[in-house]
Amino acid sequence: MNTTATLHQLRDLRLEGMARSYESILQLPTHQHPEGHMLIAQLTDAEQQNRTRYKTQLFLKLSRLRFSASLEELSFGKERNLSKDQIAQLADCSFIDRAENILISGATGSGKSFLACAIGHQACVMGYKTLHLNLNRFTEKIMVARLDGSFIKLLNQLEKVKLLLLDDFGLAPLDQNTRLALLQILEDRYAKKSVVIASQLPIAKWHEYIGEPTLADAIMDRLFANAHRFELKGESLRKKSPSNLTKN
Repeated sequence: MNTTATLHQLRDLRLEGMARSYESILQLPTHQHPEGHMLIAQLTDAEQQNRTRYKTQLFLKLSRLRFSASLEELSFGKERNLSKDQIAQLADCSFIDRAENILISGATGSGKSFLACAIGHQACVMGYKTLHLNLNRFTEKIMVARLDGSFIKLLNQLEKVKLLLLDDFGLAPLDQNTRLALLQILEDRYAKKSVVIASQLPIAKWHEYIGEPTLADAIMDRLFANAHRFELKGESLRKKSPSNLTKN
């Protein structure tokens, strides 16, 4: 048996997980090599793990998450109004399958963006295509898309994303085009896909911020249906530790 040729064939077939596993097996003494079905099972498992890892890395890259955050890094406590039980309910990302939204509010430094990105990171790990946009970037995309005639294409692209994160909601005024685009996106996603919104504004003030009462009613109706709400409190995490400087 030509093991070198087998390794080349595995790589030619882009079975990199199998190739690496097979190569590591070949480094072992012959009497320690797994036999028959065990060898096939080990190589298959290695390939599956490799593909899952590659998919996760790809989704994380495409997500453009603002922070490299994970659920394990979150700070909990009554003073923050955030509990482990709340996060545990979201950890399997079944809320995405149920098309539930997540609404996060908190003062500067409270960890709202970090929480949003940690949820986004978990979604990527669990195999859900995710995209993070701050509201300024979102507004720019809409403006450019309307100017070059690609607005419908943009809507179709966003519709394919299983979890859409909109950060810094409330920092800049909304114009009419942005309101209408936001409503259209939420309408496309209603009962199908999930949205996470993070904002400095208390959730009770979002209607007022959106501005136009009729559109505000429609937007809030679609956001609040089956929504998880997090209203973070406490001191700024930036003041507590240099390692928390990014957790805003």
